[in-house]
Amino acid sequence: MTTIYKICERAAWRLAEQNGIYSGSDADAHDGFIHFSTAAQLTGTAVKHFARQRDLLLVAVSADALGAALKWEISRGGDLFPHLYAALPLAAVRWTHPLPDEVNGQRALPELAP
Repeated sequence: MTTIYKICERAAWRLAEQNGIYSGSDADAHDGFIHFSTAAQLTGTAVKHFARQRDLLLVAVSADALGAALKWEISRGGDLFPHLYAALPLAAVRWTHPLPDEVNGQRALPELAP
């Protein structure tokens, strides 16, 4: 089973839990898909897109449960990134964990299987 990851604001995730789906962030809406990262890409994503942000969650998602709406596309550094061209059904979520806030500009991320 392939697991992909989404960093999101806790408040946005709580709204998704009420609605049963996650429609993505403002940046996702602007780009037309929900951005995800692999375990290997997660640190770069956190640094580039979530620096100095607080009250974040890490959401682990089963890529296999997303079907044809999940596309692997070239993005940052020529890497293939998972992009979901649909709302995220919460049934595909494996777990969520709070992300610690940055300390001295560094955010500790949990160890994840690639």
